[in-house]
Amino acid sequence: MARKIHILSARGVATQTKIGRHADGGGLYLSISRNGGRRWVYLYRRGGRLREKGLGSASTVSLKDARLAAEAVRKQLRDGIDPIDSKPTPRTVSTFSQCAEAFITSNEHGWKNAKHRDQWRNTLKTYAEPHIGKLPVDRISVDHVLKAIEPIWTSKTETASRVRGRIEAVLDWAAARGYRSSDNPARWRGHLDKVLPPIRKVSKVRHHPALPYKDIPAFMSDLRKRDIITARALEFTILTAARTGEVVGARWDEIDTNNRVWTVPADRMKAGVEHQVPLSDRALAILKDIPKESDFIFVGMKPSEGLSNMSMLALLKRMDRADLTTHGFRSTFRDWAAETTDFPNELVEMALAHTIRNKAEAAYRRGNLLERRRAVMDAWSQYCSRGQL
Repeated sequence: MARKIHILSARGVATQTKIGRHADGGGLYLSISRNGGRRWVYLYRRGGRLREKGLGSASTVSLKDARLAAEAVRKQLRDGIDPIDSKPTPRTVSTFSQCAEAFITSNEHGWKNAKHRDQWRNTLKTYAEPHIGKLPVDRISVDHVLKAIEPIWTSKTETASRVRGRIEAVLDWAAARGYRSSDNPARWRGHLDKVLPPIRKVSKVRHHPALPYKDIPAFMSDLRKRDIITARALEFTILTAARTGEVVGARWDEIDTNNRVWTVPADRMKAGVEHQVPLSDRALAILKDIPKESDFIFVGMKPSEGLSNMSMLALLKRMDRADLTTHGFRSTFRDWAAETTDFPNELVEMALAHTIRNKAEAAYRRGNLLERRRAVMDAWSQYCSRGQL
């Protein structure tokens, strides 16, 4: 009887949390460690003893790629080659830059948007490629990785951390594809964490510059006097406590005027979950005054495009408020709610579409509290309009 293979599913891999090895069949396993590490391994016997070949992290190597890597190992075993002791066979795609591009191409459809793809390319091009871009991927060592990230580890800590993670992902992918066989030199836990200081010890929390809530009525009065679409977009952003990307991508078919609700689709939300925003009278009035000339509500330079992500920042500069950021108005809203109202924290957090990190609270709070949140947004709108007609 033939051995059963392809036992696991992509969803099962993503949700599995039980510690131990979980068989996909044919020697391939998803291994979950006590510290939460998740990686692909291939088990086989050689010389009477069990051997384990790592095939990369499950967070960066898909089930499909892990199966391809497992098949490559099986072929080596059929040919009498020990996959751990043997050196990888030279392949056409061998440099880090080539592997990085191939990795991005194979994974970009699972990412939220083109911006995420561009961030991957830009950070790797800027910080990794000058040091390891032209190197054969199987020759990249810890020293090479450190040359890329150590110079910015204390000055650009968040960026350095992302670069390290992206290098690790590319090298995991390369191992799964058979381009390298050694341990991943960019791995953090039990590896680079012994060389570099933890991020929490070198990075300082940087808050987006925010306007004190006491100044918001005067600011909104000034904003209303500016008869341009960017000003209406910024005002709408402030009134809804939304993120920039949620507003500049807003479309008319997301607006339910009768029920006074704006439904932001999951692919434009940071948490990847659909979000409903109750609309105040002023927010609806803004929408009513905008002609429907495009699918987008706040149209950019071309009718087929929304405003750019930088348009509202540019407006703030023209208003001599370069000290502020669009995102900072979410903090203004949060401070106003905490210091001047009795609204429960959960309502405010849901208005901001923050992810619920407490699992017990998340399980308890199953609804979206839309009507209760409507009272919050109406009160915020009224506060923003104080002293205005």
